[in-house]
Amino acid sequence: MRKEIHVVSNPDRGGWDAKRPHADRASKHFEKKADAMQWSRDLAKREGLELIPHRQDGQIQNPNSYGNDPCPPKDKKH
Repeated sequence: MRKEIHVVSNPDRGGWDAKRPHADRASKHFEKKADAMQWSRDLAKREGLELIPHRQDGQIQNPNSYGNDPCPPKDKKH
């Protein structure tokens, strides 16, 4: 099972949350998505996680692996 951190919109409080899968609470809450992305990216790099950002409607945007990815993408944009 891969380790992940998700950046998701928070409809109750507004803003954005950095959240682990299946967690009841967010790891951290942010007003701006850019701040949530930066914090989550730093965490993903430190802990070798998969960073999975979501759009406001919940759709996954552009995931990026900072760990040992068993199926690395063929594209070179990351």
